[in-house]
Amino acid sequence: MQAFACIMPGVPAELEKVFKALADPTRRYLLDTLHERNGQTLGELCEQLDMARQSVTQHVAVLEAANLISTVRRGREKFHYLNPVPLGEIQDRWIHKFERPRVQALSELKRRAEEARMSDKPDFVYVIYIDSTPEEVWNALTDPDLTARFWGHSNVSDWAVGSQWEHQRTDGTRTADVVGTVVESSPPTRLVLTAAMPGQDRPNGPSRITFEIRPHGEIVRLTVTEENFADDSERDEAAGGWAAVLSNLKSLLETGSPLPQEPWLEPEQR
Repeated sequence: MQAFACIMPGVPAELEKVFKALADPTRRYLLDTLHERNGQTLGELCEQLDMARQSVTQHVAVLEAANLISTVRRGREKFHYLNPVPLGEIQDRWIHKFERPRVQALSELKRRAEEARMSDKPDFVYVIYIDSTPEEVWNALTDPDLTARFWGHSNVSDWAVGSQWEHQRTDGTRTADVVGTVVESSPPTRLVLTAAMPGQDRPNGPSRITFEIRPHGEIVRLTVTEENFADDSERDEAAGGWAAVLSNLKSLLETGSPLPQEPWLEPEQR
């Protein structure tokens, strides 16, 4: 690792893990496999490689450590998902000169990675690491003043199970663009909400959003899962939206300020 750091001075340790993970052809193959069919179990991944299960487990662990794979449990099964966040950070650092907007790139990557999703698995999973505490992350997600700073809307509720919540505009009108119900509320680790636009006719009911907030050493791992989209278009829009909102949240908690430009807005062409 020291030799690698000498070759690439100034590269954050998190990105060093990404480059190390991508350097191995087996791990690149595993990512390609999840790109083709996202949300696979370890057993399904093992079936596609001619090696011992223990070896596959070790490769998956390296990808998880690099945050290139996120996992979600459903009962006794553990599903693996391609996570685009580190790739977006690489893009920000080295590919920004090509003027390819980060949010657009992440949205497209998530869309392609989730095309073959199965109905009994989460429709969208996003993982981000934040230099903060679980209590601070929880507060940022539920405090109306803080959500107004990084989300462009205020999340308003008493956050008790069964209570209503509203995603209100910050233009003084307090118009709710999204409404729902608090399904689970276990501060500061887990929050589950339903969500839909007011008056929206959704045959399958509202979407379901889960925030999992867990300590990760001295930092926090925030996993956002959204399920039960009305259609693929809604899922694609959510992919870009979550990337923008959570990047802004990370900036606010780590620096005290949101990003200098609202990330969901397209930058002006130069």
